[in-house]
Amino acid sequence: MKKVITYGTFDLIHHGHINILKRAKDLGDYLVVGLSSDEFNALKGKAAYHSFEERKMILEAIKYVDEVIPEHNWGQKVSDIKSNNIDLFVMGSDWEGKFDELKEHCDVVYLPRTEGISTSKIKTDLLNQQ
Repeated sequence: MKKVITYGTFDLIHHGHINILKRAKDLGDYLVVGLSSDEFNALKGKAAYHSFEERKMILEAIKYVDEVIPEHNWGQKVSDIKSNNIDLFVMGSDWEGKFDELKEHCDVVYLPRTEGISTSKIKTDLLNQQ
């Protein structure tokens, strides 16, 4: 069985999220999603609308996702890869080259982002409608 992992905050789920999850799952048999904890988001200076538990519940309802694990810090990816027997690490192309050091532990692929959509764009568009 080929196991794939990806990471993110996955707040305000949109079709771009679904696209990357589907494409990641298409590259293997089992998809693990590392979901940024509320505390980790705070360290990154990101604010999520939904709590970790709410975002986890939403991700677990998506048919492409087999398992959701918490992401507490930047440095845990190697231990996640090892403990989950991961074969392939997948991220969006906006992270191109930033995780190449993981290639000594598994294959690394950067997938193109879905054009015209992002959580930041949704937030901006909503503010501009007021």
